[in-house]
Amino acid sequence: MKYIQSRFILCAMFVLSPFVIKAQTIAENDTDSLSNDKDKQSLVQVAFRKVAQNDLLGGVSVVNVEELTKKNYNTYSLDNMQGYIGGWNGSSLWGMDGYLVLVDGIPRVANNVLPSEIDQITFLKGAQAVVLYGSQASKGVVYITTKRGKTEGLNISVRANTGFHVSKSYPEYLGSAEYMTLYNEARGNDGLSSLYSETDIYNYASGKNPYRYPNVDFYSSEHLKKVYNRSEVTAEITGGGKRAHFYSNIGYYHQNDLFKIGEAKDNGVNRLNVRGNVDVMISNTISAYINANATFYDAKSAKGNYWGAASTFRPNRVAPLIPLSYIDQNALTAWDLVNNTDNIIDGKYFLGGTQIDQTNVFGDIYAAGSSKYTSRYFQFDTGVDIDLNRTLKGLSFHTKFAVDYATGYTTSFDNTYSVYAPTWSNYNGNDIIVNLTKYNNDKRPGTQNVSGSADTQTMAFSGQFDYVNTFANDHNVSAMLIASGYQQTVSTEYHKTSNANLALQLGYNYQNRYYADFGAAVIHSAKLAEGHRNAFSPSLTLGWRLSNEGFLSGSSVVDDLVLSASGSILHQDIDITDYYMYKSAWSQDYGWSWYDGSLEKYTMSLRGENKDLTFIKRKEFSTSLKASLWQKMITADASFFINSMEGHIITPSTLFPNYLSTYYPAASFVPYMNYDNNKRVGFDFSVNFNKNLGEVDFSLGVSGTYYDTKATKRSEANEYAYLNRKGKPIDCIWGLQSTGLFQSEEEIAAAPEQKLGGTVKPGDIKYIDQNNDGVIDDKDIVYLGKGGWYGDPFTLGINMTLKWKDFTFFALGTGGFGSNGIKNSSYYWVYGDGKYSAIVRDRWTEETKSTATYPRLTTESGSNNFRTSDYWMYKANRFNLAKVQITYDLPKHILQKSFIREFSAYLSGANLLTISKERELMEMSVGTAPQTRYYNIGIKAVF
Repeated sequence: MKYIQSRFILCAMFVLSPFVIKAQTIAENDTDSLSNDKDKQSLVQVAFRKVAQNDLLGGVSVVNVEELTKKNYNTYSLDNMQGYIGGWNGSSLWGMDGYLVLVDGIPRVANNVLPSEIDQITFLKGAQAVVLYGSQASKGVVYITTKRGKTEGLNISVRANTGFHVSKSYPEYLGSAEYMTLYNEARGNDGLSSLYSETDIYNYASGKNPYRYPNVDFYSSEHLKKVYNRSEVTAEITGGGKRAHFYSNIGYYHQNDLFKIGEAKDNGVNRLNVRGNVDVMISNTISAYINANATFYDAKSAKGNYWGAASTFRPNRVAPLIPLSYIDQNALTAWDLVNNTDNIIDGKYFLGGTQIDQTNVFGDIYAAGSSKYTSRYFQFDTGVDIDLNRTLKGLSFHTKFAVDYATGYTTSFDNTYSVYAPTWSNYNGNDIIVNLTKYNNDKRPGTQNVSGSADTQTMAFSGQFDYVNTFANDHNVSAMLIASGYQQTVSTEYHKTSNANLALQLGYNYQNRYYADFGAAVIHSAKLAEGHRNAFSPSLTLGWRLSNEGFLSGSSVVDDLVLSASGSILHQDIDITDYYMYKSAWSQDYGWSWYDGSLEKYTMSLRGENKDLTFIKRKEFSTSLKASLWQKMITADASFFINSMEGHIITPSTLFPNYLSTYYPAASFVPYMNYDNNKRVGFDFSVNFNKNLGEVDFSLGVSGTYYDTKATKRSEANEYAYLNRKGKPIDCIWGLQSTGLFQSEEEIAAAPEQKLGGTVKPGDIKYIDQNNDGVIDDKDIVYLGKGGWYGDPFTLGINMTLKWKDFTFFALGTGGFGSNGIKNSSYYWVYGDGKYSAIVRDRWTEETKSTATYPRLTTESGSNNFRTSDYWMYKANRFNLAKVQITYDLPKHILQKSFIREFSAYLSGANLLTISKERELMEMSVGTAPQTRYYNIGIKAVF
C-alpha cells in the first residue's frame, strides 16, 4: 500500500504543479509557440502522426468528442459512436472480431478514460490505416486522443451531473400456486403422480400466511427501489503561456444500486480520476510532453448472486424471512435458538431455510457479509519532439515512452449464518410455529480476506524520423521511419503480450490533387518457429482529388471530392492462440492395467510437428469517396471493402489418414496448420446535412455499416453438402428446422424417428428430416441465419441537432438489422425443476393444442425441445432512441460582470425507446441486472 500511496502522491504533485507554473506565466498572454488552435481543429490523429482532415485517404473516421460533449453528455467513451460515423458497429470495425484501443498512442482500455477527458476518437478501419502499427492492430484501431492545454489564459471548467436509472422491465415468473399447478401437469406429462395436493395449492394461493406458504417475488418493491442514482462532478483546468501549457482533469462519480435490503443497501461504485497533460517548449527546436493519469475505483457489493437466483429460485421453496411473532410463546426450544442467533433482521425476523436450502440469496445479503472490488490504474507516458530542420529541411525526430500499471483485487468479510426450518401448527385457526430446526452456525470471524488479485503492466516505446517537404510548390513529400513496440505483462500468464515492428511510410501528392501513400511494416512473433518469425506487411494507397481538376474547379456544387483506393497484405499473430503450437506435444498417463490390478504408464502423442506454421494474413482491397457539396451543406464519406483473413490455424483432420488420431485415449499425430480462410465484404457511409433554417441551425447526420462474411476455405468432409461450413457466413446459427408441435401419438408414429434424447410425446417439437433417412439427428442440422457475432450485419445511426438562440436540441438513434437470436435462456427453456416463467402459460395441452405456442411441460431434460432450432429463433432487428438532450446556454452578456464566463444547463435521457417486434425480449435481462433508462440533469460553468 505504501508503494501505491507514493505513486498517487507523485501523480497528484505532477498534475497540480503546472497550476503553480502557470500562475507565474499567465500574465505574459503570449502567442502559443507549441500549436495553432485553428490548425489543431483540422488535424486528425492517425498512425504515428496527425494529418489534415482534407488529406485523409479513406479507411479512417473521426469523432470530435470535445465538441460532441457540448450537446451530448455521455458516461462512456465509445457510447453509441456508430451513430456518428460509418465502419464501427458498436462492437467491431468492418465486422472483424476484435480491435486495438490506443489512448494517446498507448495500448489501454477504453473504459478508463471518460468523455470529458477526450479531444477526439479516430477509428482506423482500413488495413492501410493500421499497417504501421504491426500485428496487434491488424483488425483495426480505436485511437482515443485526450485533451491538451490551450492558450486562452487560465480556464477552469466545472461540470456536475446527477441522474437516475429506471429499470426497463423485469422477467415475469409464475407465483407459487400457479407454479405448483403446472408442475403437477408436467409430472403428469411424464407419467408421474402429482407432487402438490389441491389443499397445498389452495393454501399457497390464498396468501393468508406467506411465511408458511411462501410466494417469493424477487422483483417486489419490498426488495428493490424504483430508481437508483449516479452523480458525477468533473473539474477541468487548462492554461499556458509561451513555453508551456497544461490540461488537468479531476473527476469523481458515485453510483448506487437498486437494492433496499441488507448489506445490498450499501452497494455502490466510487471512482476518482486525476489526469494531467503538460506540453513544454524546451528550446526553439525541442519540445516535450508528459501525460499522467491515476484512477481509483471501488465497487462494494453484498454477498450472493441476487439476479442469478431471481431466475432460478422457485417461489414456493422457502420464506427467507419469518416474523418472530409466529413462534408460540411456549415453544421454549425455538426461542432458545433464535435468542442465540446473531441475525435477527430489523429486530423482528429470523432467517428461514430448509434442509435442502440451508443458504439462500436473501440470507447471503443479510448475513453472509460483503465484498469490495478495488482497482487502481497508474498511467504515465512522455515524449520528445526534435526539429532537425537545420540538418535537413523538413526532418524531425519523435520518441515516446510509456509505463502503465493496473492492479485489481477483492477484499471480503465472509460470514456463515444459521437458518431455521419452522414446524407449523394451527391453534384456534391461527398458524403458529411450535418448533425450529437449525441448520448451520453463525460465524463472523472479522477477518478480511483478499482474493482475485491480478495486475497488468504495459511498457511501450517508439522512435521515429519524420520528413515533410514541398518542392517547387507542387510536389509534397512525406516519409516516416519508425521503430515501435510494446509489451504487456499479466499476472498468472507466463508469456507476455508483445508487439514489435519496424515501419516505413512514404507519401507523395502533386498539388494536393494526386496522392500516393505507401506503408509497410516488418513484424516479429515469438509464437512461430525460427525462420518464420518475421514477416513483411505492405500497403499502397492511391488518391485523386477530382475537385481540383479543371472540369470541377470553381464548381458551385462541388467543394471537395476525393476518390482513393488501397491494397494491403497484413500479417498478424493475434489469432495464433498459444506459443509453441508448431512443436509436437506428448503426454504420459496411467491407464492400462493387468490382471494383478497394477496400472501401467503409457506415452501418447497429442499433436504432430509443423515448423512451417506461419502468420495469418489480412488481404484487403478498399475504395473510399469523400465529398463536400454546396459549401459544406452536405458532406459525405463512404468506403467499400473486401478483405480475406487467410491461414487461420486448425488441426485439419480431413487432410490426414484417420489412423493418425484416436478417440480413446485422445491421441493424435495431426499437426496444427494454416488452413481456414474467411472473407468479409461490405461498405460504410456517413452523410451530414447542415443548413440554417431561419433562426434555427439544423444539422442531420446519417451513418451506416454493412458487412457480409463467408467461410471460403474449411477442412471438412461431410456426408451431406448442406452440412458444409464453406460458403456460409462465419457467424452462422446452425440448428434443426421445425414444423410445429406433435399433436398425437399417431403423428409421432408416422414421422421420422427423433433420436435427440428422451421420449417424444404429443406437444414436443417436430423437426424436418433433411436427408430423408427416417431419423432426426445431428445430420439434419442446417444453416438457420446470421448470428451477428461481430455486430449486426447492417448498423444504422441517425443524429440530429437543432439550435435556436441559446437552446440546443440533440437526438440520437441507432439501429441494428440482419442478425438473429435464439431464445435459449432459462426464461424460455423451462424443464426439470426450473423456475416457471410466464411464457409457459402458452404451453401445449390437449385442450390448447390448436393455439399453443410452447411445447408441453416436462420435469425431464426436454432434450428434444430445448436445443437450437428455428422454433426458438427470432429476428433481432431493432431501432433505439439512444439519446435526447436539451441544452440551454446562458447568454454571455448576462455574465459580463460576474466571474463566470459561460454557464450551461441540460436535461437528457438515454436508452429511451426500442422499436422492434421483439422489444419485450430485447429489453428484458434474465439472470443479470435489468437494463435501464437513464435520466440526467447537469450544469457546466466556465471560470
